[in-house]
Amino acid sequence: MAIMRREKEKGAEEKVLEVDASMQGSLSFRDPVNLKINGKFEGTLDTKGSLIIGENAVVHASIKGETITVSGKVTGNITAQEVIRIFPPGEIIGDITTPSLEVKEGAILQGNCQMGKGAKFSAPISHRELLTAEELARYLEVETSSVLEWAERGKIPAVREGNFWKFDRTKIDEWVSNEKIK
Repeated sequence: MAIMRREKEKGAEEKVLEVDASMQGSLSFRDPVNLKINGKFEGTLDTKGSLIIGENAVVHASIKGETITVSGKVTGNITAQEVIRIFPPGEIIGDITTPSLEVKEGAILQGNCQMGKGAKFSAPISHRELLTAEELARYLEVETSSVLEWAERGKIPAVREGNFWKFDRTKIDEWVSNEKIK
């Protein structure tokens, strides 16, 4: 069952469409709408405004939109003009194209990601395997120059790749827990 609600927010009328049933076909919106899918959907979605794939949703679709938030399961390619956010237990199986991507810990993305110049990516540090010297400095709350000095002197687990040092977060955590940082 699709439920259309109109709510007033700060004097402006906001269009909200919630889909709690199984649907098949194409949905296309010319005007901005806040669309939330909580059920099953199969087909194509072309939205303006905000699209939310709820935690219990199962979507098999090609999706185009502005702001897309996924907490359910999506199989298909997604293109966002502004941002794609993936929250646990969200899962995307397909390719995505977006200028900004946020992946929260516990969320899954299986596919390719294309982001243009000046793009923004946000992921929990615990999911990264290798850290740059700058990232490690922020992680350890020390100066980058200290991290580089430790790496040059062999005082910290590090791997040199060309002119840059890389640091395995798991090895760094072990190094810190063994109180080797001074």
